[in-house]
Amino acid sequence: MDATRRGVVGRRAVEAAVVDAGQALDEYDEARAWLAAAARTPATMAPLGAEVWVFDETLAQVLLVRHPRRGWVPPGGVVEPGETPREGAVREVFEETGLRVEPLPEPTAVAVRSYAPHHAVTLGLSYAAFADVTTPLTPEPGQPAAWWRLDEPWDSCFPDDLPRIRRHAARLAADRDAHR
Repeated sequence: MDATRRGVVGRRAVEAAVVDAGQALDEYDEARAWLAAAARTPATMAPLGAEVWVFDETLAQVLLVRHPRRGWVPPGGVVEPGETPREGAVREVFEETGLRVEPLPEPTAVAVRSYAPHHAVTLGLSYAAFADVTTPLTPEPGQPAAWWRLDEPWDSCFPDDLPRIRRHAARLAADRDAHR
């Protein structure tokens, strides 16, 4: 990607972020109010983050990658120019794990957080998907990927991720059980 364009949040990405944030099943950090103000000045949203909570079919495990500074986190990253947050999230999962996933229709969560020390907060959208744990992973060099049991903690600079991901897995399990 052209380094001069990195961090640029285009109109298409902002519009998609507004729609996805409005449809997200969970909101954290008063993210929708933050987004309403930030959408008027897209530069304040750079970088826009997106990730996927990739679950196994039993909803007992989630796929994580070991980020050099953030610890174990769901695969994700910066939404690149020309992408929607959903497209960026899918691309990031593929780049970081080698898996091609199809996120569920409803966005999982919207939050506001800082992705690095001394960086301003920005919007992060989370999506959920399923993958087969027997599919080989091909992580990026220096950033291993692994399946983690949801009943075990992991080291992350985002301690709220584990309870949020657990709650969403429980919601998905309840929905699945209700439709049986």
